[in-house]
Amino acid sequence: MKANGYVFKYGDNVDTDVIIPARYLNSSDPAELALHCMEDIDKDFIKNVKKGDIIVANKNFGCGSSREHAPIAIKAAGISCVIAETFARIFYRNAINIGLPIIECAEAAKGIEAGDEVEIDFDSGIIYNKTKNKNYQGQSFPEFMQKIIAAEGLINYINTK
Repeated sequence: MKANGYVFKYGDNVDTDVIIPARYLNSSDPAELALHCMEDIDKDFIKNVKKGDIIVANKNFGCGSSREHAPIAIKAAGISCVIAETFARIFYRNAINIGLPIIECAEAAKGIEAGDEVEIDFDSGIIYNKTKNKNYQGQSFPEFMQKIIAAEGLINYINTK
């Protein structure tokens, strides 16, 4: 499994209220949530994001509340993967549960810049920055996690059993 896209770059402590502001939580429709994804930190995100693009951030991405709306909004906006130095643990679990690939890799988080084109191989964990011709070694996904992501989330994966 692979992802390929252009990078949107953010800093430390991007919390769930920035990813999807609380004022929009009256909807659970992924398409509606996507319309407001990242708008409080990046007003042009939803205008510029394309299917397959990638978010790269520094430490503690997804901190804040435990709601699944944040990774749902990111995935519905078209993001194919989030790379960060570290993730809030509940965000990490919620992302996998809804089928959004995420990779912790401090070196990639520091070396990749906004606008870079990046390709990720989930089998090996290799993150290739095409713009800078540089590889980073992130963690590979275990087979069962790849199956959950390929099924578009835990519920779909369970329902296929």
